Amino acid sequence: ACRESQVELREHIDSLATELCRINEDQKVALDLDPYVKKLLNARRRVVLVNNILQNAQERLRRLNHSVAKETMRRRAMLEAAGGYPQGLPSK
Repeated sequence: ACRESQVELREHIDSLATELCRINEDQKVALDLDPYVKKLLNARRRVVLVNNILQNAQERLRRLNHSVAKETMRRRAMLEAAGGYPQGLPSK
């Protein structure tokens, strides 16, 4: 959900920057919208950077979760082979 909102934000920034450029070209009176376009592009760059960080963190968490599940199954198998679970641990 967070990644999707990051992508949507990036798309909105892109469309707004495009719209500002179009408005600037269509104006009879020259307005200098370049600083605003640059700010939008800078914001877009930051959104992309945060999105990449988020994706990397989610991938690391996924791998960690997989490793924990694998280790849990390994220990459960060891306990079963050693004569069952200690008191209080449910078997699955």
